[in-house]
Formats: sequence, C-alpha cells, structure tokens
Amino acid sequence: MLQNVKSAFFSVNSITLLQQEHLSVIEKLTCQEITAAMLRRNLLISGINLHALKGQHFQIGAAILLGTGFCHPCSRMESILGPGGYNAMLGHGGLTARIIVSGKIKTGDTVIALPDYDNSN
Repeated sequence: MLQNVKSAFFSVNSITLLQQEHLSVIEKLTCQEITAAMLRRNLLISGINLHALKGQHFQIGAAILLGTGFCHPCSRMESILGPGGYNAMLGHGGLTARIIVSGKIKTGDTVIALPDYDNSN
C-alpha cells in the first residue's frame, strides 16, 4: 500500500520506492525519525517486498512500472542522517523503477505485480 510521501525528486521517466518496513530499521540504526523524502525516495510502500519486484512489471494506481534496480545509498546520507547514515541505508535503500505507462498514483493505492505484462503494445 502506498503511504503518503511528499517529495520533489521525481525524474521524467523513473521513480524511487522505499519499503515502509525498512524505514523503521533505518530509524533504529540512526536513532532519529526519518522520512522517505529525507532519503530522496519518491514513494513509500508497505506490505510488499520491493526487492522481489526487480526486473518485474507492477502497477500502482493507474501507472505501470518496471523495477529496474536496487536504490543504493549515496554519500549524501552521511550529511543528511549523520555519521553512520550511509551504513544504515545499506540493504534498505529501496528500488528504482522506470515508468512504462504514466498514470495517477494516490495514497492508499495497492502495489500489484504484473507477471504476464506484455510491453510490446
């Protein structure tokens, strides 16, 4: 399920997703409250293993996306989260996805795997 995230880091053809369950791990490791926007992620998702969507098509709202890779932390995490921020993000950075079909996404939308999606249209 999509959580409420306000972020200005949208790309023209790709987005980044963070798993809600990982956000709480990062908070524990850094001993501070963290938002997805602080981590430069566009969407906060709960209830699904985002890593399982790498290389897969999936739908959120009216948008169809393709999981293209893991979102590894960058050196900015040290300045944003403080010392140890980069290490806290390792393995918890989320997923990057290419936008295949643009469409409206809203808070509460469900993430739906599309194993049989035909991209030839």
